[in-house]
Amino acid sequence: MSEAGETVRIVGISGSLRRVSFSTALLKVLAERAAPAIDLEVVTLEDIPFYNEDLDIDPAIPAVAALKRKVTESDGVLISTPEYNHGIPGVLKNTLDWLSRPVFESCFKGKPVSIISSSKAFTGGVRAQYQLRETLISMHAHLVMGPEVVVGGVYRHFSDEIYTDEAGLLFMLKSLERLRETVVGRRVMVV
Repeated sequence: MSEAGETVRIVGISGSLRRVSFSTALLKVLAERAAPAIDLEVVTLEDIPFYNEDLDIDPAIPAVAALKRKVTESDGVLISTPEYNHGIPGVLKNTLDWLSRPVFESCFKGKPVSIISSSKAFTGGVRAQYQLRETLISMHAHLVMGPEVVVGGVYRHFSDEIYTDEAGLLFMLKSLERLRETVVGRRVMVV
């Protein structure tokens, strides 16, 4: 079986609601420049309501059910998040709370996941990335190992909505390829 051309479906989740979000823009750049064997669908979280266990019933809230279905049907997930006050944005944590249900059987259980964090500061969101990893571990996600992808001074890397840091983009694409390799490797192990 040839692994080189085997296509994987990745859901790219942006942790920012901002209309001109850097997190969303990074995912869109990666979707455009990804290898042909990577189908990256970018999703945003505008329609996800605040988590309330009273509302976590059947039938599910349509936006939540749709996102759970996308994650379940995907081969892997790429989360792109900004860092707010040394942590992940509330909208992302809120969404993960929805997606973590049912406990120990969420759509993230065993799902290969990679992370990109960004910040206007030079640190690139390393504290948000740590916090996000802790949450994903509690959800039993399969975190893809490798160098952490952090984009410091993210605003300096865009000009007219075009990402200008070619070396940084190549680094992110290598991380995306590691995610793909993890997915394909897991398929081979199942066969």
